[in-house]
Amino acid sequence: MNMKKILLVLLGLILVMSMVACGNEEVQSKVDSIKSQGKIVIGTSAAYPPYEFHKDINGKDTIVGFDIDIANEIAKELGVEVEIKDMAFDGLLAALNGEKIDIIIAGMTPTEERKKSVDFSKVYYQAKQAVVILDENSSEINSLDKLKGIKLGVQKGTVQEELAKEYGDEKNIKGLTKLSNIMLDLLEKKVDAVIVESPVAKSYVNKYEELIISDVKIETNDNGSAIAVKKGNEDLVQVIDTVLDELIKENKIEEFVAKNSQLAEE
Repeated sequence: MNMKKILLVLLGLILVMSMVACGNEEVQSKVDSIKSQGKIVIGTSAAYPPYEFHKDINGKDTIVGFDIDIANEIAKELGVEVEIKDMAFDGLLAALNGEKIDIIIAGMTPTEERKKSVDFSKVYYQAKQAVVILDENSSEINSLDKLKGIKLGVQKGTVQEELAKEYGDEKNIKGLTKLSNIMLDLLEKKVDAVIVESPVAKSYVNKYEELIISDVKIETNDNGSAIAVKKGNEDLVQVIDTVLDELIKENKIEEFVAKNSQLAEE
């Protein structure tokens, strides 16, 4: 056999071996990856009680909330621990697609715009929108049309920011990354009103006696809150939906909301 034939045979053997190797190499699914790491990393923005917020528990700063309770149930189903990464709300999607976190659970609404970049679980909770104001302004800010011409505070990157643009004057909208800072601005009269989901509004009103929920009614086609997952991780979405189905069936999410609403008031 001449050298040319030997080389062809060797090349053929190398090609066959590489094809066999590729065939045996399985791409690890997201669920398997999480299980092998022993933890699921969740991204949230913990200034949104009762969804997620900081609380002193036995002298330790701890992130709690009903979203965190749900995350713990998902982790239990996967047999792993939970690692929480607290960040600005408007940075969550980039963190997910950059694989710095495994899921987003932060009271996030599955809008059509967000669905272009990430996948979502089923909706696990729906809440109405509320407008928080200073008690002293209750007679002045009492209808939807009164939002025009006043300074509105919102959390950046949220549905509430879009509502402020729709019902207020865009030039008078102040967006910040943390809701707690927006509420402080309201208390300091740097903004006149804050648009936020009803459970969150109740939490802040219970915390600060100067604040009330106004009579302003905002009707929306709100899609509720869902858990965001990087596109292509259908197996993880299936696990999450299974857990949510069970929690909804057993009315556990309502229990989580009630428990954390009370915890936020303490």
